[in-house]
Amino acid sequence: MILPILAEAAASGLTGSFTLGMAGAGAGIGVGLVGAKAAEAVGRNPGAFGRVLTVAILGMALAEAIAIYALILAFGGR
Repeated sequence: MILPILAEAAASGLTGSFTLGMAGAGAGIGVGLVGAKAAEAVGRNPGAFGRVLTVAILGMALAEAIAIYALILAFGGR
């Protein structure tokens, strides 16, 4: 009788942490990939530095936005 109650309490407490951890890992991987590809693009065509930088910053911001949404859901979504 008490085991399902404890399991539910543990799952609800770990869900937010798991969500935040996975979103943080995904955002980190996304930012790393964007940075690597931006460096590769500038290495191939140094004249396109400004355009590549703009697109890279936009891509990194979108990847980090996912982590911010997960942070809001993990702590404020209850």
